[in-house]
Amino acid sequence: MRINRTLLSVALVVVALVVQVSVLARLQLPGATPDLLLLVVLGLAFVYGPVSGALIGFGAGLLADLAPPADHAAGRYALVLCVIGYLAGMARPEKGQLKSAFTPMAFVFAAAIGSTLLYAGVGALVGDTAARHVGLGSLLFTAVVYDLLLAPFTVPLIMALARRTESDPVADNSGGDVAAGWMASGTGLRIGDQRGGMRLRAARSRAARAGRIKGVKRL
Repeated sequence: MRINRTLLSVALVVVALVVQVSVLARLQLPGATPDLLLLVVLGLAFVYGPVSGALIGFGAGLLADLAPPADHAAGRYALVLCVIGYLAGMARPEKGQLKSAFTPMAFVFAAAIGSTLLYAGVGALVGDTAARHVGLGSLLFTAVVYDLLLAPFTVPLIMALARRTESDPVADNSGGDVAAGWMASGTGLRIGDQRGGMRLRAARSRAARAGRIKGVKRL
């Protein structure tokens, strides 16, 4: 990933983790806890694509696994967010820009259910049965409700910030984005047009001189 992507992703993940641990987890809401970290991973994956989404999800999940008061095996949530980030990147809209709110909200709905089920499934494999005592149905319902309520205030903002890192005309790898950046800056194409015009005028002047010389010889 490029430097600007990495810096923005790290900053957003750290801020989301701090808010989730120090604020959202202390609200004592019934059932699940609003998963701001999941929404950050979704928003970045919608813009950056599946590979970056998987890397960001793994890093964010690993930080959540290691941050206190984590009481589960390290790597458990990293696996969950890695899978979610990859799938969200596969479903990213064209150029990372939303045309309607249906697709991201539908994916938030699916991600809330999928992450809860995957987290509970991985926990069952390692002997963690806490989801059985809380009630998986209650966890699924509250996770979907909380994430859907939080998504409209977070996902569009995160995507807008991520798109700003994609507007650099020099650092981008895709030719179309480079051309768009140069068009926006108004420098490269103008210089190219001026050089092209100078070459065309020089060619015309050489052709005119050649025509005059040939005309003199015919006389």
